[in-house]
Amino acid sequence: MNRISLGLLFAPIMLLILAGCQKDEEKGEPLIRPVLSQIVVPQRRPVPSFAGTVQPKVQTIFGPRVTGLLVARDVDIGDTVTRGQLLAALDPTALELAVGSARADLANAEATLANAVSVERRTRALFKVGTETQATVESTEQASAAAEASVIQSRSALSKAEEQLSYTQVKAAFDGVVTQTGAEVGQVVAAGATVVTVARPEARDAVVDVPDGNALFPVGTPFSVSLQIDPAKMVAGKVREVAPAADPATRTRRVKIALKNPPASFRLGTTITASLEEAVVEQVLLPATAVFLRDGKSYVWVVDEGGGTVKAREVVTGPQAGNGTVITSGIEAGIRVVTAGVHSLEEGQAVKVEDGAGS
Repeated sequence: MNRISLGLLFAPIMLLILAGCQKDEEKGEPLIRPVLSQIVVPQRRPVPSFAGTVQPKVQTIFGPRVTGLLVARDVDIGDTVTRGQLLAALDPTALELAVGSARADLANAEATLANAVSVERRTRALFKVGTETQATVESTEQASAAAEASVIQSRSALSKAEEQLSYTQVKAAFDGVVTQTGAEVGQVVAAGATVVTVARPEARDAVVDVPDGNALFPVGTPFSVSLQIDPAKMVAGKVREVAPAADPATRTRRVKIALKNPPASFRLGTTITASLEEAVVEQVLLPATAVFLRDGKSYVWVVDEGGGTVKAREVVTGPQAGNGTVITSGIEAGIRVVTAGVHSLEEGQAVKVEDGAGS
């Protein structure tokens, strides 16, 4: 039998096979797709922490209230000072001369007043016996009043000169620790210039720089603050100030945390770690590939393990966490969701989950 005869013999058989396949397709049996999935299990959210330093809550800049040559600075950084202690001094020569001149003017005014009062008394006595006129008496009274006003003016000028002289001495207004110096001996400093900065050691803050997106802590938010060199030493603190704007270079906000009764080991400048104190929060974290968008809303495919089909469920997403997405609402623990190929599924489509998937 030649090849042509064999072809004619098997042709009807092939037609029957193709016709059977066409009938199976016409039946519309659903295509079952294998999918990757996992069961939703809440995870504990890590507690955010930030590095920073201990800084004084209050620190004051001390400097002279007059311009002059700095001739002494009695303290350095780290020195402990007490209220009224001399911190620095300017050359007082010019102001001492001004005080001497003011005292001389006062003495002259007082002598003039004494003479005017004496003349007034004699004139009044002569007026009583009729040898002086009323006009003369009034003239002496005016001279006495002018001399008295001159004395008052000279006393005020002397007080001002003495006060100016006192400004050459820079004294501490409270007990504290020197944290910074701004001028050296021999330097001419202007009025109000920084010579010494003193901090109150009893009130301390933990100062941290927090990324702009995480810095929306309300005032009063509790933190736990520990030393980096000794994490076992820990104190409580509360946020007392958040910078109103982020740093343009680092995009961080400075947060100041008031420490509650910090021990002596929390010295100024010590490096610390501030951890947010909050209740342990569990969150649902799904792979980013499990979430798809539809009409501006977020959805996941939920697997009906009884019927073997999928159904879209709307969810509310939170921030990204690594390669995952936080789901804040819309899904509960124990539900199986599809984690890959979500864009190729349809509502009610039959799927196949491998044994042990999502465990």
